[in-house]
Amino acid sequence: MKNLKIVMAALIAGLGLLSFTTPDHGKNNFPPKHSQIPVKGYEVGDEAADFKLKNIDGKMVSLSDFKTAKGFIVVFTCNHCPYAKKYEDRIVELDKTFKDQGYPVIAINPNDPAVQPEDGYSQMIERAKEKGFTFPYLVDEGQKVYPLYGATKTPHVFVLQKENGKNIVKYIGAIDNNYENPKDVSEYYVKDAVNALIKGDAITMIKTVAIGCTIKTKAKK
Repeated sequence: MKNLKIVMAALIAGLGLLSFTTPDHGKNNFPPKHSQIPVKGYEVGDEAADFKLKNIDGKMVSLSDFKTAKGFIVVFTCNHCPYAKKYEDRIVELDKTFKDQGYPVIAINPNDPAVQPEDGYSQMIERAKEKGFTFPYLVDEGQKVYPLYGATKTPHVFVLQKENGKNIVKYIGAIDNNYENPKDVSEYYVKDAVNALIKGDAITMIKTVAIGCTIKTKAKK
């Protein structure tokens, strides 16, 4: 009987220890691996900080430069990524459609050219000319801006709206639901979000999973 009590006490102690060491997935709120939604960065409703980044024309560009803008379609994209290439024409279309309505596209290349040489500054100039970019194409030198936003892919979109002098995040995620073929798109996330803002309506889909290439950074030592 004494031995049985000792065994039972050991089992209870072991279970107690297990309760302290087992991760509580409910409290962590980590997104599922397939979602690739950043744990850090902006969420819908947050105020997005302004930035000052070099454009392909050599000039420094900030959101505050666009005095008459009602908001922005901030797109983290690049030259080399196959997903980004698939979306280039659609990004140009977004700018042409919404720039005059107060929501211009601001494209930012977040990649480190030392890791991905195709995303160097001179290559950005060439790509913008080749594709007829109608919007600023900025380089995130030092990779300081994309972590603030929480961008993880190229392309990754953040729709902002000016409210009381602040740029408020209204939508985060993908451009639409079919990167391979624009003719097969059935859900136009960014278009629908910006149209809703223009009409003063609520955005139906405020966050989606960004599909694209990972942002290229140097491995930390």
